[in-house]
Amino acid sequence: MPCSRLLSLQDADPTPFWLDDPRRPQATPALVGGTSCDLLVVGGGYTGLWTALVAKERDLSADVVLVEATEAGGAASGRNGGFCESSLTHGLANGLARWPDEIGVLERLGRENLQAMEDTLARHSIDCDWERTGSLVVATEPHQVDWLAEEAETDARYGATIDVLDTDAVRDEIDSPTFLGAVWNKNDIAMVNPARLTWGLKRACLELGVRIHEHTPALALDEHGAIVSARTPYGRITARRVALATNAYPSLVRRHRLYTVPVYDYALMTEPLSAQQLALVGWRNRQGWAGTANYFHYVRISTDNRILWGGYDVVYRYGARVRSEHDRRPKTFATLARQFFRTFPQLEGIRFSHAWGGAIDASTRFCAFFDTSHHGKVAYTAGFTGLGVGATRFGAEVMLDLLAGEHTERTALDLVRHKPLPFPPEPVQSLGIGITQRSLARADRNKGRRDLWLRSLDRLGLGFGT
Repeated sequence: MPCSRLLSLQDADPTPFWLDDPRRPQATPALVGGTSCDLLVVGGGYTGLWTALVAKERDLSADVVLVEATEAGGAASGRNGGFCESSLTHGLANGLARWPDEIGVLERLGRENLQAMEDTLARHSIDCDWERTGSLVVATEPHQVDWLAEEAETDARYGATIDVLDTDAVRDEIDSPTFLGAVWNKNDIAMVNPARLTWGLKRACLELGVRIHEHTPALALDEHGAIVSARTPYGRITARRVALATNAYPSLVRRHRLYTVPVYDYALMTEPLSAQQLALVGWRNRQGWAGTANYFHYVRISTDNRILWGGYDVVYRYGARVRSEHDRRPKTFATLARQFFRTFPQLEGIRFSHAWGGAIDASTRFCAFFDTSHHGKVAYTAGFTGLGVGATRFGAEVMLDLLAGEHTERTALDLVRHKPLPFPPEPVQSLGIGITQRSLARADRNKGRRDLWLRSLDRLGLGFGT
C-alpha cells in the first residue's frame, strides 16, 4: 500500500465509532446481594434488551431483571454496521435452501418484525438515526452480474420491491469504477445507528420498570424445583424463567457451546466527507451496500456523511477465544484501507477516524437457533452470524413464547424446532474453518466456482456462503 494510504490510518481511534458518542449513557449499578424476579434476562445486547422490553409490553406487571457483564451495547450490538434487515434467515437464498416449505412464512414474519421494530421506535421515541433506505447488492466482477438477475427474480417472487441497476444506473446512485451492476432492495432494510438503538432500548426498558444491572456477569445457573438461580459476583438471582442472550460469549448451558463459534469482523470509519467529496461519490439516496463475493464488504453512509467500510476478513482464533486484544488487527485495517481507495479512488487523501473489530457469533446454518433447558424454565437463542440487528427482536419473541409454553406460529417453525449441526471440537474445528476459508477465497478467484470441499459442506447442510 502506498505510504499515503497507510497514513490514512495514522489517527484512527480503536474505539468503535458508534460508541464514541457523548450521548453514551452511564452504566446502571451492579447488583449487590440477592434478588428475585419473574424473568431474568442474561445479556444486555439487542437480544436481551428486546426480550426485556417485549416481556414488559406483553405484561407490564411482570418483574423483569436484566444483567449485563459489561455495559449494554458494549459488544456486537454497539459496534456493528447498522444494517437492520427483515430477513430472519441471513438472506433469502440461505432460507430458501434450508426451509423451502416455510420460506414464504419466514419472509412475511421477517417483514412484520421489521415493521414492529419501527413502530416500537416511534412508540418509545427512540432516536437512532433510523433510515428506511434499503440496500444494494453490488457486482464487481462480470460473472456476478448474472447472479444479480437471478437474485432479483427470486426476491421479487417472495414479495421484495427490487430495482435492477446496470453499470450506469448503479454508478448514478453510488459512483465507483468497480461497480458493474446492482440490485436494490428498497423496503426490507433500514440503516440505523446501532449504539443509539441499544441505548434507546435500554431507556425504554428502564421506563417500563425493568431492573437493569450492568457490570454484573451471570456466572452459573442452578435449578431448584420451580425456580432457577443465577450466581453473580456479589450475589444470587432467583427467577421463575430465564432468557439467555449471550450470543458470541460462552453459554451458561454447556451443551450449547459447540453450536456457535466467535469470529472476528473489522471495520473502518472515515472522517466526515465535505460537500465536494460527497458530490464525487453521489449517494443521494443513502442506501447501504454489500458485495456478492464470499469475502465481501458491507458499506454505508452515516448521518454526518462518514463512510463505514467493513467486512472482508473474517478471523477465527483457535479455541474459540473471545479476547479484547483481538479487536485490533492492523493487517486487516491496512487491507481494508487499500480496498477502500480501490473502490473510491476519487476520495484519495481522506482519513479514517476509527478502526475497530470484535467477535460475532456464527452458526453452521448462518442464522439463529433456539433451545430450552432446565425443564423449560430457561430459553436460549444465538448464532445470528452478523445479521442480528433485526432478527434479534424475532428471537426475543420466540424465547418468550417458549418460556410461556405457548404454541404459536413462531414456535411451530422448523427454524425454531430444529438446531443446526454443531461445530466439531478443537483441533478439528480450527482445521475445518481454515480449509473452508481457503476454499471460499479460491472460489472468489475462480468466478464463484465451489470446490469439492464446499460442495460437500453444502450437502451436509452447513452454511459457508450459501
